[in-house]
Amino acid sequence: MAHLVEEAVIKHADMAEEMQQHAVDCAAYAFKEKRYLKDVASIIKNEFDIMYNPTWHCIVGRSFGSEVTHTLKHFIYFYWGEVGVLLFKTG
Repeated sequence: MAHLVEEAVIKHADMAEEMQQHAVDCAAYAFKEKRYLKDVASIIKNEFDIMYNPTWHCIVGRSFGSEVTHTLKHFIYFYWGEVGVLLFKTG
């Protein structure tokens, strides 16, 4: 996947820069390939479950609030255009 950090605006991250880049690259691919936000979230979640072991959660949308508990160094919240992406690991 190409590196597309310039398309993302990272609001908060508690993860290694390489993992952040992977999240953004994965989101870029998912937004290009899928029409529905639930499918975008599914692609990102499944990729992170495979690459970084379960259990990851991904929320994608234009308007949502959140309060989550996450595994240390396994959290990112960013915008891709006008759409927010919240990705975090638990357990």
